[in-house]
Amino acid sequence: MATPAFDSTMLTRRGVLAAAAGSLLLAGCGPQGQRPGDGGTSSAPGDQDLFVGASLELSGRGAALALFQRRALEITAESLNRTGIQVGTLLRSIRLEVRDNGGNPEVAARQAAELTRAGAQALVGGVLGETAAALAAAAQRLKTPYLSLGYGDRIVLPLQERTFSFKLTPDGADVARRLADLLESQRISRVALLAADGPHGDSGVRAVRDALDNSRVDLVRTVRLPETGRSFRSAAERAAAGDPDGVIVWGTAPDSGDAARELRRAGHRGPLFFDAGAVADDTVNGTNAAAVDGAYAVHPACLGGSPLTATSSAQVARQDFDRRYIQRHGTSAAFAPYASDALQLLAAAARKATSLDRGRLRAFLQTQMAEGIAGGYAFTEGRHGGMEADSLGVYLVSQGSWTRYA
Repeated sequence: MATPAFDSTMLTRRGVLAAAAGSLLLAGCGPQGQRPGDGGTSSAPGDQDLFVGASLELSGRGAALALFQRRALEITAESLNRTGIQVGTLLRSIRLEVRDNGGNPEVAARQAAELTRAGAQALVGGVLGETAAALAAAAQRLKTPYLSLGYGDRIVLPLQERTFSFKLTPDGADVARRLADLLESQRISRVALLAADGPHGDSGVRAVRDALDNSRVDLVRTVRLPETGRSFRSAAERAAAGDPDGVIVWGTAPDSGDAARELRRAGHRGPLFFDAGAVADDTVNGTNAAAVDGAYAVHPACLGGSPLTATSSAQVARQDFDRRYIQRHGTSAAFAPYASDALQLLAAAARKATSLDRGRLRAFLQTQMAEGIAGGYAFTEGRHGGMEADSLGVYLVSQGSWTRYA
């Protein structure tokens, strides 16, 4: 029997829902003798599949993050298809179609429409704020449930315009509060903010200002980075001017590493602080290694890997996912596998809805309260994202790797 990917008992704020969540999430195995074939293939007829369309930045801007999410999708689809998904009286399989949007929001929106016309009951993808926002707008027009892997709080706001969208990444306010606590603990009194262009950077500016207003840390300067691909030197020089005690870099890889390198060239020798979007191999490797050594990042606690001894079903699921990922790709799956959780949330919604109808899937997605591989989620009718604050940890860059700090 497959181990469920979620364990709501791990979430301290949602322990009272353990019994209800267990009945939903333990329903991963169908009647004996009705198992789909092993591997990623499906033995169910095409019209019985849960068809999930994915639009990811497999080339161009965003590729540093999207590659891991594609791998997570493929591994989780195969895992679900080994036993199937019990939907009413039928055993369903996942049918996954992944397309490359190249980091272009217009392409992402077009792919959403094409995938929905082809029969997709749900959409996943968009690791960048711009492509995620385009997919969310398209999903609303198409009335197709969409699970976003992108950064930027406005992806699911205003809620009345995003009723079909759900965000799995952490909310900016939660990350900023954790950063504010870290800055105070490090006795940083003056900090500058270097924020990316676009929706993700917009969320960071709002969140950091609000968090630092309620702290003993002064935000002395806010500077916005230009678009990816343009020189960051001028922005870094303005952020480093006046010698702040530290600099918060709010962006996604590869921009985060490039910004760190330019900050060091501009003379900043103090600590750097990253949000979760920075956490990727690209940030700590190659020409970025010296610039980011000793930097801090707030990121889902899955970055710390799976415990050697699993004491819950969620930990067992993380161990299984990590093992499969390492066997196939030779590296750790530590970079938040939001895409894996997206498929598991969709499978759980289909089980409870006893249907693959798009409207019913959306309705039951907004009742999901579960612990996933990347972290915990609590979707409600009034809240469609993101990850729970108690799923976040603080990491330190040490000799090219991310080490748990707090």
